[in-house]
Amino acid sequence: MEIDLPEIVAEVSAAFERYEKALVTNDIATLNSIFRAAPQTIRYGIGENLYGHDEIAGFRAARSPVGLMRSTARTVITTYGRDFAVASTLFRRETVPGKVGRQQQTWVRFDDGWHVVAAHVSLIDERS
Repeated sequence: MEIDLPEIVAEVSAAFERYEKALVTNDIATLNSIFRAAPQTIRYGIGENLYGHDEIAGFRAARSPVGLMRSTARTVITTYGRDFAVASTLFRRETVPGKVGRQQQTWVRFDDGWHVVAAHVSLIDERS
């Protein structure tokens, strides 16, 4: 298996950046299109466990659009072959001082493009 083929890393990096832009601008339609529309798609959030695209979309629709801006750091995109990837990043929000967020997404290429099929978001105390 070929790991980190440059053209595949570039594709997933672009998809990840599209996700980040949609997240901080609360572009719900784009966020919903990025997560695979399937009952098997899972998102574990900071305060919620969401099973299936319907629950994820419902969470997005109900979430407040306030305080979504964030900065990311140490983003790592690792691809395995041409159709599977993991994106990991740290993030910080001014609205949550003293905490660092961690996010991991599993991306899979389908006939209609790259989609997140599993995601995990958590917060921990910032280490000095």
